[in-house]
Amino acid sequence: MKVFVTFQDRQVPVFADSLNKKTLKLLKTALDKKVETGRAALQKCLQTLISIEVIGCEAILHSLNEKDTLALSLY
Repeated sequence: MKVFVTFQDRQVPVFADSLNKKTLKLLKTALDKKVETGRAALQKCLQTLISIEVIGCEAILHSLNEKDTLALSLY
């Protein structure tokens, strides 16, 4: 399943086997929180974010540079 979320004035595709409103809300909350309080590596990943893959309770953040790809816990 593919859904788009708005993050930093951009439409970012989110891929997952199954998505519900609770998961999307948790994802959006986690991303907004990490923008404010994330470390430098996470900030760099979020600036070049191209897609998100949700697997279970984790979100894999894919960026332009493969080395900047990170996993983010939703819970």
